[in-house]
Amino acid sequence: GVVIGETSVIGDNVFIYHGVTLGGLSFKKGKRHPTIGDNVVIGAGAQVLGPVTVGRNTKIGSGSVVLQEVPEYSTVIGVPGRVVFSGISSELEQITGEESFPDPVAKAIECMLDRLPKMEKEIRSLKEAIKEQKEAHSDPVPTKNQEE
Repeated sequence: GVVIGETSVIGDNVFIYHGVTLGGLSFKKGKRHPTIGDNVVIGAGAQVLGPVTVGRNTKIGSGSVVLQEVPEYSTVIGVPGRVVFSGISSELEQITGEESFPDPVAKAIECMLDRLPKMEKEIRSLKEAIKEQKEAHSDPVPTKNQEE
């Protein structure tokens, strides 16, 4: 299951996958669990420990252990967690009006849609070639009377 410490704060639109722990590192009173910003994805089995802040629009890889602050628009992986990508900036967000990371699935669909007209044209061409071949080689089957 998922463990969320009692002083954890979780922003909007956060995806927390199976086996995630938002835990503390001490038993003292006060803030001892993580604060997770908006639009964060935390992969399966990841652990975010202590009173750290994970900035908005961040991705934490499966099995990662985060022990330090994570800036906005970052990707964190490993044990201990390291920032391996810090991409989209807040300036870009203001220009585009979007809060998003590149979407590989959308990119793949876009590529397929770009190829679709060419493939449809090729299919029409192949159907036409098959039709022409059938017409050229369609000799009537001789009947018994024609053989004599």
